[in-house]
Amino acid sequence: MSDRARWVTVRVHPGGNPEAVAAALFDAGAQGVQELGDSLVTHVPDMAAANALLCAALAASPDARVETEPLPDVDWSVEWKRGIGVQHLDRLKIAPPWLAADLDPATTIVIEPEMAFGTGEHATTRGVVRLLQSVVHEDDRVADLGAGSAVLSIAAAKLGAAHVAAIEIDHDAIANAEANVARNGVADRVVVIEGDASVLLPLVAPVRVITANIISSVLLGLLPAIRDALAAGGAAILSGILLNERDEMLRALDAAGWRVVAEDREDVWWSTTITRR
Repeated sequence: MSDRARWVTVRVHPGGNPEAVAAALFDAGAQGVQELGDSLVTHVPDMAAANALLCAALAASPDARVETEPLPDVDWSVEWKRGIGVQHLDRLKIAPPWLAADLDPATTIVIEPEMAFGTGEHATTRGVVRLLQSVVHEDDRVADLGAGSAVLSIAAAKLGAAHVAAIEIDHDAIANAEANVARNGVADRVVVIEGDASVLLPLVAPVRVITANIISSVLLGLLPAIRDALAAGGAAILSGILLNERDEMLRALDAAGWRVVAEDREDVWWSTTITRR
């Protein structure tokens, strides 16, 4: 049997607690979850992984229903491209190279989808791009933490930022990020730096804008470094936060001296712009 034939589609009808089910699927190993109608859909490499998601979904919501079926044996090296489209996000667009030819390069972020996170297909990426457009000013200095494909760094540059530090700890994402920066013509304004954001952020400070699209537990640990790195009047945009984590995050932000000035919600995800009180 080929590797392609072993992949399994897991479709969860979450019952009364969809946010908890989505969080449980991620905790159990789902790499991405798509909301289709009233169901949550993901794909895993074998039935053992599918059974783990099934157990996680039922533990989070006992009235959930879970369906599994083998993925058809198709050429995914070609087929996966059909699921990626152009994302229209107010003044900006995100597009893969094969859909970007007729779009305005000044307002289009062209991303080659590879291993790096950030093709615009995820709600957290879209949330940050929407929020960025009311935050970035001409000639700003920006730091993008957990840059992935560098999509947010490129967005900041296209919105007028003069210097963007795209900080990414995953070595495998660096080449893709650098290629995307060059492809978008912003290499004179965006530098990709490999390393730990908590270590590197003080070295690129002060910055007026910080973006961080990372899981909430990591965001909480980074808040002191973000506070210290922001210039007077600066703002940070946080994402990667589930809606059911919003209240806990708001309490943590308030306790740490932050003020929420804008919010973005899409699917089960919450993004926010914050400033120092």
